[in-house]
Amino acid sequence: MQGWVMAADSWRYNMFIGIDVSKNKVDVGSACGKLELQGVNPLQAAEALEQYPVQLVVVEATGGYERPVVEALQAKDIPVAIVNPRQARDFAKALGKLAKTDRIDALVLAQFAEKCRPRASVPVSIQMKRLQDLVARRRQLQQALTAEKNRRHQAIDAGVLASVQEVIKALDKSLKEVTSAITLLLRRYTRWRNKQLLLQSIKGIGPVTAATLIAELPELGRVGRKQIASLAGLAPRDRQSGQWRGKSFCSGGRKSVRTALYMATLTAVRHYAPLKAFYQKLVKAGKPPKVALTAAMRRLLVILNAMARDARKPA
Repeated sequence: MQGWVMAADSWRYNMFIGIDVSKNKVDVGSACGKLELQGVNPLQAAEALEQYPVQLVVVEATGGYERPVVEALQAKDIPVAIVNPRQARDFAKALGKLAKTDRIDALVLAQFAEKCRPRASVPVSIQMKRLQDLVARRRQLQQALTAEKNRRHQAIDAGVLASVQEVIKALDKSLKEVTSAITLLLRRYTRWRNKQLLLQSIKGIGPVTAATLIAELPELGRVGRKQIASLAGLAPRDRQSGQWRGKSFCSGGRKSVRTALYMATLTAVRHYAPLKAFYQKLVKAGKPPKVALTAAMRRLLVILNAMARDARKPA
């Protein structure tokens, strides 16, 4: 192992650990300053940390690169939290840490773990990981297909047009295959299938939206209305200072969930009576359509959360 630094009395510390994740390696730092590990793979990091009284490990969400280290830590029952990189960067700036290296980032994450104590992630089953991968892949294919269809309208050269058409055909085939795999996986597990059917009982929630919510918002039905809205990035944040009152805004959260809810809400405010009445009331009160639609998205999510919690349709 490269860069292994360990004090003889490190076992005395209730340790908070930060791990900076790169494509091919990770760097480990501790808030107490007694443990550092640099340039190792996720399994080596997990095996090293297993020997010490680790209270919490923090890693940044890095588009999937963090998954191997999170899985290695959870396999050894080491609590690990995944945080938004912006949170960690803002925390580093607050500490006056303007330099950015893998080692510094790991130490900053360790201090973030100690001071902020983010909630540890719940281990995800193999089946759920597969569903999440399939849903993510479907989204990637849909985005690529949309981009190619836009290029088709711009193509002038016959050869370029033929190439675009060929790619569209291949993407369309892959999209259907992945969608079919998602459908079969959801049917295989009764709990997921029942949840999917329950969510789809709301007009506007289709199979794709339901699958996205099941895969990418597994907390649905397990947390309160404020927390579920925050997870989706639909919780309004106030802006006030002295006599000044700024407009509230929504930010952060899971973009894929928010995108799926947006498309569902466009339909629901026309065909789902409770949400239609709620939306029209806001518009009549003078709220801009975009603000009213965002509020309707939040209301729809709260309704879905209550349905998932009670395992029944709303009264």
